[in-house]
Order: sequence, then structure tokens, then C-alpha cells
Amino acid sequence: MLLSKLVCERTKEAPQDAKILSHILLVRAGFIKQVAGGIYTMTTPCQKMSRKIQDIIRQEMDAIDGQEVLFPVVMPREMWESSGRYNSIGSEMVRFKDRCDRDMLLGMTHEEAAVHLANHIVDSYTQLPMMIYQIQTKFRDEARSRGGLIRVREFTMKDAYSFHATQEDLEQYYQRVYDAYYRIFRRIGLNNFIDFKSDTGMMGGSVAHEYMLLTDAGEDSLVLCNHCDYRANMEVADSVLEIADYPQAALEEVFTGDDKTIDEVCNRLGVDRKQTAKAVVYAVKGDSDKVVIAFVRGDLEVNEAKLKKVLRQDVVAYEGGVSSDVVCGNIGPYGLSDKITVVYDTSLRGTHGLVVGANRPQYHYVGFDMAREMGDVEFHDIHKVKAGDKCPICGGDLRIENGIEIGNIFQLGTKYTKAMGMTVHGADGESFNPIMGCYGIGVGRAIASVAQESNDERGLILPMSVAPWQVHICALRMDNEEVATKAWQLYETLTKAGVEVLFDERNVGAGVKFADADLMGMPIRVVVSPKSLACGQIEITLRATKESEMVAYDDCLAKVQAIIAAEMTKYQG
Repeated sequence: MLLSKLVCERTKEAPQDAKILSHILLVRAGFIKQVAGGIYTMTTPCQKMSRKIQDIIRQEMDAIDGQEVLFPVVMPREMWESSGRYNSIGSEMVRFKDRCDRDMLLGMTHEEAAVHLANHIVDSYTQLPMMIYQIQTKFRDEARSRGGLIRVREFTMKDAYSFHATQEDLEQYYQRVYDAYYRIFRRIGLNNFIDFKSDTGMMGGSVAHEYMLLTDAGEDSLVLCNHCDYRANMEVADSVLEIADYPQAALEEVFTGDDKTIDEVCNRLGVDRKQTAKAVVYAVKGDSDKVVIAFVRGDLEVNEAKLKKVLRQDVVAYEGGVSSDVVCGNIGPYGLSDKITVVYDTSLRGTHGLVVGANRPQYHYVGFDMAREMGDVEFHDIHKVKAGDKCPICGGDLRIENGIEIGNIFQLGTKYTKAMGMTVHGADGESFNPIMGCYGIGVGRAIASVAQESNDERGLILPMSVAPWQVHICALRMDNEEVATKAWQLYETLTKAGVEVLFDERNVGAGVKFADADLMGMPIRVVVSPKSLACGQIEITLRATKESEMVAYDDCLAKVQAIIAAEMTKYQG
């Protein structure tokens, strides 16, 4: 490829809205061009990189008996109504009517399509297990698109769906996918990634894992133990809480005036945050009249993902203000209206001597005893883990890091096959609903993750396995006849030998050429210049290490091939 002909505009300036390094570098290198919020055009180098990642994914999915299919982008309402998700998913799913006034939607995930296909093909247990996968464009009307390709609305994704006769068989196959994902991410050049137990979210199911690239730019909070292998996404992380033991006392109502926050009340009464119960108010999504109050110890925060799982309903922030049922700033468990759904965190189990709201303006209770005042109530783990909490496995200190999700796998169970009426005949002649797993990798997010991890102050440093081109030829002084002749000959020689080459044949200064080469990040740079040719040599530099070597012109092909072979051994999975 000739750089002068490449549809790829490089720039020195970062876009004003770009905050994440991968976004900045991909835009500056000309790999992506924004069309609308969360919607991007991939230029030629980015598309070539995408294809290489897709090829690696295909190889690994085929190696675990996957069969590639292609589901439609557009699906009818009836397909999603059969699973129950047409109405349960909100505005992030794009719905529209076709010319015949039929309700249609854009696919944001394809569980329904997978079951629809399998239901028309599989009718016996002898056809199981089976895994089908696709690499497809999807659309999710994401409310918070950000970070370039990290969080987008239109995206390309590999999603796979497996069908099994038994839970044991699913678990065995799940492990095969789990291992394949590690091979995929290593092969595309990622190093600082790890898997985490995660929340199943809208996908449903009982077990899920996310693969995370550890980076300060990540928007997911990850909990890790400093002493053992415990790790989990914040949404599902556990910890052993320090017991806050306070003396028992009589329940007494005290005046707290306009002090409403935990800190204000603690300062007035001279107590620690751990000696209080915090009330966080929510409304059920789609039903603002249904109020939910979550109570946690005052030094903790509510984990909304855990709360939603307990309620089996989505919740949003309560905006009702002060009413006869909810006295914001003075809410407590005692004397609360029975119209309100209440969830108690495990941090309040067995507590006494607490400060809680009195459910009337300007007053709180002191001496609150959970068992004495409330009797036998249920407790659920709905609090967020904090740095320094104790590990539930070894008791060591937990730390919190940020990460970017690069893949996920789910054990779905029979959620979709049962809802959509898919049955197969078992060995005993009885029909059953197959058990499913699903497995996703975002291709664009993988590109962004490589860019986020592999760079320096000059630009991208792309792994040999996924770089758009393996070699970037910089010909200095193309107005010099010998340089032009030798550079073109080298370009043709490398290309005919199967080496992927980007040739900067522009008649511009060396500084411009080197800056573009560093910014775009191809693994090998070959410099052809009057000075080196005077000695019968060219200069070869590795982008990752900046190591340079003068090589005889006639030996360039062999040297480049040797470097490529050596580099590719690093990405064997």
C-alpha cells in the first residue's frame, strides 16, 4: 500500500472530546473517523486490523467445534416477544416499523435468533452439544457512548451460542471457551488482562465471566485480593465486613434539625459513620409510584447491580421528593410505610446502638436495635466492596483497579430455550429444553484495547499479529534517483514475498515520515536513504523496542522475514 494513496488522514491534534488514550491515538493515526455519537467509520488500516482479529477469533472458535453462521441485523418483534425481552429492554434497543407496518428491531444481541435457528434444526439429543457463532454488526443505542471504540452504539461483535443436553456438558464446554478466550487475547497481543466473575445482567443465567484489560482508563471497577487469586467485578464482588459493635441502648428520638446527610448527622451526634444506617431511595423503572428503599451501614454504598438481582426488577433514582411516605434525609426502618419495598443489607444484621432516621422531619433515632425494633427480617448482600475490605477467600486485603471489558461468557441455562419453546428428544424418549451458553467478544473494543495497552509518547505500537502492515518503508529523499529506484525495488520484492508493506513514497521531509510511522505503529520500519545506500545498506528499526540495525540491501528480505517469524512466536496463545 502506498501511503500517498491511503485513505487515512493523520493529525497532530487530538479531538476535543477525546479523554482516553486509545481514542486519541486511533483518531490521530487516522484509523477511525466519527460519524455521530458512538458511531465511527473504520478506515483501511483499522479495517485490516479488524479482519486480522476476526481471523484469529474464527480460528479459535472453529478449533472448539464452532460453526460460523450469520444472523440478520433486523428481526421481527414476535421473535423477541417469545423470549420476553421485547418489553423488558428499554430505549437502548431500536424499534421501528417496516413498510407493511410490522414491528421490527435492530439486533443488539442474538440469543433469540440463535434459538430460532436451532429450534428448526435440532430435534434430538444426538445433535448436541452444538455451538454456532457469528461476527456481525449490531446496534445498541447506548446512552453514554464514550472512549472512541470502547463504548459505542454501532459495533462489530463475535457472539457464540452453545446448546447442551446436561449442565455438566455445558460446564465442560464453558471451560473450553474460557481457555479459547485466553488464547485469542494473547494472540492479538494483549498482556495485562484477566478474567472476573461478573453479573449476568440482561443476558440472564447463573454464571458469567468477563475478561478485563487492566487500565486506569477503564470504566469498570474490579476487586482483587493482594494475597490470593480472588477477583470479581464490583457488581458481584464479596468481602468480609468488619463487625461494628456498639453498646445496646434504649430507642430514643432526638432532634437533628436540618442535618440530613450521614456526615452532618454524625457530626451533630458525635458518632461514627459505621454506627448509622443509610437509606437509599429508588423507584422501580417504568413504575415511579413503586418505591424501594435500600438500607446499608452508613460507611457503605449500595451496589445497584446486587439490588436489582435481589428485586428482580430494574431501579432508577427516586425523584419524588418529600411525601407522607418518604421523608428524604430522615428515613429509617422503624415506622416506615408498608407501601414501600425495603431491602436490608447484611451489614445491618445483628446491629444495635445505631442512629437511623425517624421518618419525620428534623428527627432521628438513637439506640436502634435491628432485631429488637424490626424482628425477623431478611438480609441481602447489596453493598459495594471497598478497598481495604477483607477477602472472602483468604481474609487478605482487597484492592480496586479499573478495567475495560474485552469479552464475556455466560451460562444461560434454559432461560431462552424454555421461553421460546425449544425442545429436543432425550435418550429416554422424553423432550427437554436444551441448556445454553453464550460467548461474546467486541472486535472494535479489541482494537481499542490493543491501542490502549500498546503505545508510547509517539503513537501506536501494534503487535505483529494484528498490525495492518508488517513493514513501513520510509524512503528519504525520493527526489534522489538511487533512493527512488532502490525503495521501489524493495517494496516490490517484499510484497511479492508475501510481506505486508506500507510504503511512504511521498517527497516530504524525514521528520514528517518518521512522525507518521511512529504514530501509525507498524512493527518494522525500513529506512532507505542516500547515506545508507552509499554503504549498500538500509536501516531496520523495531517499533516496540526502538532497536535499529544496518543491514545489507540485498539481505533485507531475509532479515525482515526472520524478524516477522520471531515476532509471531510471541502470539501463539
